[in-house]
Formats: sequence, structure tokens, C-alpha cells
Amino acid sequence: MTFRNPGLHLGVIALTLALAYGIWYAYSVFLVALLQDFGWKRSVLAGAFSIFALVQGALNPLLGVLCDRLRPASLVGLGGLLLSIALYTDSFIREPWQLYLSFGLLTAAGVALCGWVPAVVMVQRRYAHRLGLALGIISAGVGVGMVVVVPVCQWLIDLQGWRLTFRWLGTATLLWVVPAALFLFRTDAPPRSRRPGNAAADARGPTLSEALRAPAFWLLLLAFFCGTYCSQTLHVHQVAFLVDHGISAMQAASVVGLVGFASIFGKIGGGWLSDRFKRERVYCAFVAVLVLSVAALYLVGITSSAWGVPAYAVMLGLGYSATAALMPAMMSDRFSGPHFGTLVGLGLLASATGSASGPWLAGYLFDHQGTYTAALAVAMVVGGIACACGWLVGRPQAIPRAVS
Repeated sequence: MTFRNPGLHLGVIALTLALAYGIWYAYSVFLVALLQDFGWKRSVLAGAFSIFALVQGALNPLLGVLCDRLRPASLVGLGGLLLSIALYTDSFIREPWQLYLSFGLLTAAGVALCGWVPAVVMVQRRYAHRLGLALGIISAGVGVGMVVVVPVCQWLIDLQGWRLTFRWLGTATLLWVVPAALFLFRTDAPPRSRRPGNAAADARGPTLSEALRAPAFWLLLLAFFCGTYCSQTLHVHQVAFLVDHGISAMQAASVVGLVGFASIFGKIGGGWLSDRFKRERVYCAFVAVLVLSVAALYLVGITSSAWGVPAYAVMLGLGYSATAALMPAMMSDRFSGPHFGTLVGLGLLASATGSASGPWLAGYLFDHQGTYTAALAVAMVVGGIACACGWLVGRPQAIPRAVS
């Protein structure tokens, strides 16, 4: 069954992701506000995000298993309720352990439930014939969240403080995500195992043991890890880095918005290109731009040039978009079938581990060295490894793409 209005269907998913991941990326401006209010070490504040990323990532394999058996939209509705409660709880933080528990645990669980795994599975079931473009469209919602949610959060923090800002986010989540989940549930495709006459199609998909024995699967997991290590190091610390080098907090938050705006074009354009050219080569080209964006941020720090900041933002927006929009499509090319949700959940666990490791190590290195130089150097090397993994997966010797 094909939904008669795919634009509306994809648009609702994209806007749900915009709100969920706008909250994710807004932590960079909350980090500055908490730093000013409490004076905690940056490694402490970055550690809360690392816990957030680990919890969110640890839930992804479980969510993938559930999506293989249930309608993903039901998880989105539950996530909307949990996320709204968690954000309101965030507004009462007074000690680091409260930040770790409320934001690191509860908020992360809410984002995971209404985030990327259910969205990817919903799209993969309906739009396998144009999967790159469809994933690009919904992941562009994340860019919209960066463009809109992050600067709005900074504006609200300046106007009313970070506590009330968390409460406003909780209200917005309740008012949008829960009704959106009800709409998606009515249009959601059932799991493959529950579709009549689908046994032959399922037989073409690899078993879990076959996928776990495939070298391509482990290369993809390493690419998931390294790509997000590199990009999330920048996402979490870029506002603090820019403020350290004389950029106002509001200007730095606007840079985050520009990153998101550029990523919209990167995700949709990259998805479109990946449906027409070898997907792994498109991925490598975008990750190369991500690595160059690390160097661009370093140059901004030592030159303080006016044009360097937006140039960096555009490069990061284009480069990191590949880690979100193309990786699930590359996984689906080889491992589509009744276990796709589980396998992509494992990939996103690796991604979340990278998201946790990069920002924490960058904060740790800054606390001990007083500079981000070493952290940026490590991010460049790890980003290069992601590019190499994508290239190796695309070799002719790699296992052929699965039949959808």
C-alpha cells in the first residue's frame, strides 16, 4: 500500500525530527548558559551530553527490534510524552548529577523514542525505490531544527533564562509530537513479518547471523562511529569555541542555525545524488568536506576572519549531513529485510558511541590544555577513518546490495 500524499507523510516525520533533534543540538547553547550560571567544568557539561548520546544510542538496537515487530509510530507517541516530561524536569537542575539524570537519561530516552530509528524504519518500508531521497527529506528536518530551534532557544535563554526555555520546549513537544504520532500511526506500514504474501520478500533479506558475519557490516558500524565522533565534537563545542574567540553567544547560536540550513541542502541533495550515483562515493565526498570543516574551524580560531565563520558553518552543514542521510541507506542496500530495524539500530548505537566519545574527549583535552587544538586534530583523523570505511564498503569485492 502506498500513501497517497507522500509529501505530507514525509513532512510530518521531518518536522517531528526537527523538534526532537533541535533539542539535541540546542544543548550547545544550554552548555554556555549552564557554564555561566554554575561555573562547572566543560568536561562535566560535555559529559552530560555524552551520557545523553550513550543512552540514546543504547536504546537504538532495542527500538530497532521493536520496530521490526510493531508500528514505529506507536513508539513516537510514547517518546513525545516522555520527552515533554523530561524537558520540564530539566528546568529544575541544580547539581551535576541532576543534569546527568534528567537530561542525560530521561531526555535522551524521549529523543530516541520519537527520533531517528522509528523514522528510518517508517521510510524504508514505504520508499525503498527512492530511499536516498526520502531519507534526505526527513533528515533535512534535523537541519530545520538547527535553523529554528537552536536560535530560538538562545533567544529565550537571553529573554527568560534557561529554566523557562526548557519548559517551553516541553510544551511544544507535547503539542506537536503526540498528534503527529497519531497521524503517522494511521498511515504507518505494518512490519514485514505481518504483511500477507511477504515470505518470499523476507527470504531475500540476510539473517542476523549472516549480517553479523559480513565484513561490510562492521565497516559500516565503524563509519557510523567515526563520522559522528567527528561531527558531534564540532556540534557540541563550536559555540563555546567561537565564544572563546570573541564571537557573541547569539552570533554563535546563529552559526548553528547556518549549519542546519546548509545541512538541509546537503541531506536532500546528497540523498538525490546517492540514488543516481554510487552511494558510497557520494558519502566519501561529503565526509571529506566534514574533515575540511574541522580545519576551517581551527583557522577561524587563529585568524578571526569575518568570512571564515559562515564558510565553516556551510562546510560543516554539508559535510555532516552524509553521516545522517546516507548511512542508513547504505545499510539498507545490503541488509534490507525483516531484520533491518535491528541492524540499523546497531549502527546507530555505534553512531551514538561516537557522539558520546568525541564531545567528552574534546572537553577533557580542553580542561587539561586550555585549548581545542588537540581535540580538533583527533576529530580530523577520525573523520578520515570514516571516509576510508565508506570507500572500502563500496569496493567491488564487498557483498552485493540486498534485493529490496
